[in-house]
Amino acid sequence: MSSTQVVVIGGGPGGYTAAFRMADLGLSVTLIDQDQALGGVCLKKGCIPSKALLHAGKTIHDASAAKSIGIEFQEPVLNIDKLRSWKDGVVAKLTNGLGQLAKARKVTCIQGNARFINATTLEIKKPDSSLETLAFEKAVIATGSSPIKLPFLPETDRIWDSTKALELPYVPGTILVVGGGYIGLELGSAYAALGSKVSVVETLPALLSSADKDLADILLRKLKKTFRAIMTGTTILKADVGDHGVIVTFQDDQKKEWSETYDTLLVSVGRTPNTKELGLGNTKIELTEKDFIEVNDHCQTDEKNIFAIGDVTSGPLLAHKASAQAKVSAEVIAGHDKAYEPVCIPAVIFTDPELAWCGMTEQEARAQNIDITVSKFPWAASGRALTLDRTDGMTKIIAHASTGKILGVGIVGVGAGELIAEGALAIENGLKTQDIEAAIHPHPTLSETWMETAEGLFGYPTHLLKQKK
Repeated sequence: MSSTQVVVIGGGPGGYTAAFRMADLGLSVTLIDQDQALGGVCLKKGCIPSKALLHAGKTIHDASAAKSIGIEFQEPVLNIDKLRSWKDGVVAKLTNGLGQLAKARKVTCIQGNARFINATTLEIKKPDSSLETLAFEKAVIATGSSPIKLPFLPETDRIWDSTKALELPYVPGTILVVGGGYIGLELGSAYAALGSKVSVVETLPALLSSADKDLADILLRKLKKTFRAIMTGTTILKADVGDHGVIVTFQDDQKKEWSETYDTLLVSVGRTPNTKELGLGNTKIELTEKDFIEVNDHCQTDEKNIFAIGDVTSGPLLAHKASAQAKVSAEVIAGHDKAYEPVCIPAVIFTDPELAWCGMTEQEARAQNIDITVSKFPWAASGRALTLDRTDGMTKIIAHASTGKILGVGIVGVGAGELIAEGALAIENGLKTQDIEAAIHPHPTLSETWMETAEGLFGYPTHLLKQKK
């Protein structure tokens, strides 16, 4: 039996961040992951490859859109092998970099699947099926999540999950995206830009219901042009593999039934935590009804020497949440007084345009009867948006009416994912709208729309006429 001071199970953004931070704090760390390369789903099968494909799609879109400003290109020619190679190269550079960082920090990396024998011992099954036993003082569970499968769908190469879609096996003529969440909309947008005719089916009555409607509507107007069809309030009754594709039978909320055939189905109905194969029954750790691990604000489980972070814990399944929890768990294990108490966690949908928000939405605030004031700045009044020929955007601030404290922010438009950080910083630090308005923002930039939106809360926006009540 070998031993370690701290073991981290899972090498994704939560796992490797925790391992690196603890190594920096002087602890002896062993990191176990089922793959040889670090990075987890996010780097290898999610966030990074999807953004690479979205960038390729945006490049095609921008070339076509340039006609409106007097520049015309020849019709794009897609070299799918080269695109796939470039995408894989991006992933390889990042995973190689993580391997070098782990080595430099003297983090011991083991490839295999770990299972708890008890609260201080792991059994590790390696790729050659050999077993290793590892004793530890502290452990961090960071095993992430996996795509949810729909059991009624047939087994066929024509039905993909997000992992398969990101491998870019080919560009289908027609795709049905099953699930209208951010993963489905992002991948659907990418494949639509690459040439597929994309349809989306969602059981809920509307897409993007967690975001404010005024922001979501701007994105939805674009998606209705990007996708062949968006079917909300609609379920799949059955799917059969035919000679020319997958035959899908639908039923809408009016009980109307119909069938259509698609080359490929892309299933993106959510993700489930990877907790069932960890042997947690050999510890005091209990799972919730949805198989998540409950933790306190130190990221500790029911076994106080075992911590859990990222997608195995409740809350948004986001890489930046996992990284934040990783730093907290590492600091606590190293003996520091640290707690995971975020005021807000930004959410970004990397479609075109992007949609991002954090803090309280307007609909949430009004549902709680909070006295709020709201300001919106349409990008049609932004000089920078006009020079980019991208006025399909809006910046929004929700503030407490009497104090001016910023409660929530939202933004839709090109680069919204980059711009949302200022709003998150404001909410996290309890800033008021006066603080945003007083900060001089560079001109002409899209970030300037934050200042203009804050000005609107005082009744004197420079580039808008404030309507009289």
